[in-house]
Amino acid sequence: MQALYKATLVFVILTFAGLASAQSAYRISPGDTLQVEVIEDPSLNRNVVVLPDGRFSFPTAGSIMAAGRTVEQVTAAIAVAIEDNFASPPNVYVGVQPAPPRPLPPVTVEPREEPVIAVFLLGEVKTGGRIEMVPGTTFLQALAQAGGLTPFAATKRVQLRRTDASTGQQKVYTVNFHALSRGAALSRDIRLLDGDVILVPERRLFE
Repeated sequence: MQALYKATLVFVILTFAGLASAQSAYRISPGDTLQVEVIEDPSLNRNVVVLPDGRFSFPTAGSIMAAGRTVEQVTAAIAVAIEDNFASPPNVYVGVQPAPPRPLPPVTVEPREEPVIAVFLLGEVKTGGRIEMVPGTTFLQALAQAGGLTPFAATKRVQLRRTDASTGQQKVYTVNFHALSRGAALSRDIRLLDGDVILVPERRLFE
C-alpha cells in the first residue's frame, strides 16, 4: 500500500510539474478555473472559479487573491494558508483552465449614403423647387421625377441653365419638349449636373 501511495504521489507530481511548466508564465484572470490538488488531503481537491474581484474561496484558507498572479504564486498562497492543518507543509498543485474569450461585440456598419446631386426646377412643372437625384439622371428623367409639366407650360422652350463652377458663367440650352413628347430624339442624352436649373416658362397666348 505504501508503495502504491508513493507511485501515485510521483505520478501526480510529474503531471502537475508538466502543467506548471507550461503555465508558468500565464497570469491568472477573473473567470479562469483553477484545478487544486492537495496530496495529503484529497477531500480538498476541487475546481474553483476566479471571481470578478480576482479572488477565489478555498476550504480552511478563506479568500485568496489570484488575478494577476502566476500559477506558482497561487500554489504557494494556498499552501501557506492551509499549512496549519497539517503536521508538515502540504504538497499543493494548481492547474489553470483559462476562461473562454469573450465574444466580440457585433460590428455596426453605418449605412453608406449614396451620392446625390441637387437640381432646381422652376416654372410650369408640377413639383418645383430643389430636388435631389442620383448622379447620371437625365433631363427627361428629371422632368418625370418632378411629375411632368403643367398645361400652361411652353413645351417648345424648356430651358436648361448650367453654371460653370470654374468661371461662374452660365450657359442656357433650349429643349423642345413638345417634339420629344411626339417621338423626336435628342442628339445626345443630357445628363444633369449638380446645381443645374430647369426652367419651364409659361406659354404665350397663341403658342
